[in-house]
Amino acid sequence: MTLFDRLVASCADDWRAYVEHPFVEMMAAGTLPEAAFRHYLVQDYLFLIQFARAYALAAYKGRTMEEMRYGLDGLRAILDGEMALHVKYCEGWGLTPADLETSEEDMPTTAYTRFVLDWGVRGDLLDLHVALAPCMIGYGVIARRLAAIPGALDASNPYAPWIAEYAADGYQQVAAATIEHLDALSGGAMGDVRFRQIAGIFGQASRLEAAFWQMGLDKA
Repeated sequence: MTLFDRLVASCADDWRAYVEHPFVEMMAAGTLPEAAFRHYLVQDYLFLIQFARAYALAAYKGRTMEEMRYGLDGLRAILDGEMALHVKYCEGWGLTPADLETSEEDMPTTAYTRFVLDWGVRGDLLDLHVALAPCMIGYGVIARRLAAIPGALDASNPYAPWIAEYAADGYQQVAAATIEHLDALSGGAMGDVRFRQIAGIFGQASRLEAAFWQMGLDKA
């Protein structure tokens, strides 16, 4: 088993509540209120800003050149790629760059991103990347499952492009690389005490991800 598999097994209820949240189930069915998705899109932009900082922190805390480059590559991918794509995608939903830049963080956004940054500051690289894992890997897991649901990728479903983006090979490779990176950081064998610690981080991050979905529904 990969470390990720072990973490999911140890936090099964929290993980399931996140990856099978009503928000994503309604996306697959095309029944998610548009107001809920727009609020999610704005908050996801603000979320990405803080995740860029998390990868900058990962580069700073890298113990080897390879680890430093991993953090730098993640930072570049967010700043030079994902944020620009996100802004363009938001425009299709009637959200301008000014809308995104002038919005304030909702409490679930602040709670999750600061949780990640806190572990990045006081923990080691494994702590930081375990806190990031539910987002980095979870979106791939969610989209792959949703894409297999009949009708989810139909042109009539306004959420089909989101599902298709994260179900595509490009993001699936990112998720797979993240799983491999967790194994590399863990160094193989791990004692029970250390595993319980990082499982606690993973479980809390999964709960915060579920709260991020619920935030959108609460604004519908």
